[in-house]
Amino acid sequence: MIKKFLAAVVMTISSAAAFAVPFGSQSVLVVEDDTGKVLFEKNASTVAPIASLTKLMTAMVVLDAHQDMNEPIEIEKQDVDMLKHSTSRVPVGATIPRRDVLQLALMSSDNRAAAALARTYPGGIDAFRAAVKRKIAALGMTQTVIEEPTGLSPNNRSTAADLVKMATAASNYAEITRITTSSKDLINIKGREVEYHNTNRLVGAKGWDIGLSKTGYTQEAGRCLIMRVKAAGKNATMVLLNAGASSVRILDALNIRRHVLGDAGPVATRSESPRMRASAGGPRIRATAGGPRIRATAGGTTRRSHKHVTVTRHRRHR
Repeated sequence: MIKKFLAAVVMTISSAAAFAVPFGSQSVLVVEDDTGKVLFEKNASTVAPIASLTKLMTAMVVLDAHQDMNEPIEIEKQDVDMLKHSTSRVPVGATIPRRDVLQLALMSSDNRAAAALARTYPGGIDAFRAAVKRKIAALGMTQTVIEEPTGLSPNNRSTAADLVKMATAASNYAEITRITTSSKDLINIKGREVEYHNTNRLVGAKGWDIGLSKTGYTQEAGRCLIMRVKAAGKNATMVLLNAGASSVRILDALNIRRHVLGDAGPVATRSESPRMRASAGGPRIRATAGGPRIRATAGGTTRRSHKHVTVTRHRRHR
């Protein structure tokens, strides 16, 4: 009886602490996988662009088609992003097995790879779009519209609540969970082994038990993240939409782990930079007269201000 009482007190304190934490993402939803219980919610029903979170849907639809995963796919000119002009390390003319193309689309969030998967879908891009609509309906994602496979279009929109449904469905695909929880892989591109990395730096980080992961970014969508994690004995799915910077997205994930899930274990990312060292509570934060100052880099330089964080980097729209 005493143990139950203490557990209830701890949960109450943890919940109160969560609400006291200012999450930087515009929409946040954390759901306990085993029970469906909502652990934390912020603007979970707000419809917003979802950027490359789209690629989880692309992967499910492609895998549902049961195509030959060893079939070589040539990356063509029409796969190049002409909307955002995002960069890609996958050259036009490269011929890659469908399995590796899927790996590039999910783990490295490569837009040419995702476009090639849709283009080579049985029946072509129109058949792909129709299959996506059917999948959305089957999953009960009533507030979701996905028009293309990459997430580059701001017309690909959803809510945090709908995206939890998508994440739950995606976690049932062994290939998707394997790929999205790989921190890096070598892929043969035109006879040369090229190393590609996961766009989520928490994958492979010390102390993180991640079962599914996908990041997203466009100017309209901000920094987005879907993760299924195990922490403090809980299996949970978190969805973060429209964070202002990668550092904010990571800090929100750290705060969810600590204050919502009640796990204050190791929090270092797999690729700490000198300016982003995870301490007991996460990235180093310096208090200033104008408010907290977060020091973080994401593959580039950081301009610090008293009220917000501005990260300057080469944008890949992923």
